[in-house]
Amino acid sequence: MRAGEKGSAAPDSRESRGPRGHELSATDVTVAYDGVDVVHGASIRLRPGEVTVLVGPNGSGKSTLLRTVARLQRARAATVLIDGDTDGLALSPRDFSRHVALLTQGRPTPGGLTVRDVVEFGRYPYRGRWGRADPDGPAAVDRALALTGVTELAGRGAEHLSGGQLQRVWLAGCLAQETGVLLLDEPTTYLDLRYQVELLDLIRDLADDHGIAVGTVLHDLDQAAAVADRIVLLDAGRIAADGAPEDVLTPERLTDTYGIRIDVDTDPLTGRLRTRAIGRHHTRTERLSATS
Repeated sequence: MRAGEKGSAAPDSRESRGPRGHELSATDVTVAYDGVDVVHGASIRLRPGEVTVLVGPNGSGKSTLLRTVARLQRARAATVLIDGDTDGLALSPRDFSRHVALLTQGRPTPGGLTVRDVVEFGRYPYRGRWGRADPDGPAAVDRALALTGVTELAGRGAEHLSGGQLQRVWLAGCLAQETGVLLLDEPTTYLDLRYQVELLDLIRDLADDHGIAVGTVLHDLDQAAAVADRIVLLDAGRIAADGAPEDVLTPERLTDTYGIRIDVDTDPLTGRLRTRAIGRHHTRTERLSATS
């Protein structure tokens, strides 16, 4: 679902939700591991009400770039601005977390905690060192549970959840944080097909109905084309292209970046871009068809 297309309405109107969307821009981001640069002067801009998807081959730097923007990875050089004038790198961790939330890969399974306990962790930026009251917290947690479809699991022990259920609970914790920028690192991991689709719909709802600036890493190019307003294609730590899906996801550019032939066409039923990687057996089938 692209911008301007509507699926099912989100449970809350924009007016009922606390935060407004923020713009997050990162320029000239360079990241090194063991003295070797793995991200080279990359720049991205996340705008309120838009979904920006980072794609690229394994090792292209997309997750590293996202984690660096979220301040989980130290940059060798970077400028990070919120709304064009607030230095994101100068904010305290607590203040930064009121603007930006990140769903990372591979979070551990929490033991001895209910689902609601886990989601309540998302409210930590609003609590003081000595457990200051968070009057808006219960309503924010309820909204996050409802948006991710895990309200019925609220009293269940988190250690008893499936991988897909736990992924949705971690996302609910990010939503309870009620930030204007939401960063998601491969959020469809561990989800079956239904919940992949529902999560992508939710991402669009957050942008369209709540004005959130969403930046996410996806491996599936068709999912990226369906959900994104903008796509950032990375190759060997550099941004190879940044623009609308139809401008970035071209056969020539994808074939060159991924090192395998990739065809691109338009799905006649949905009108969306779709991609197909052509392996050796696909090529063999095409040859047999041509000679039959």
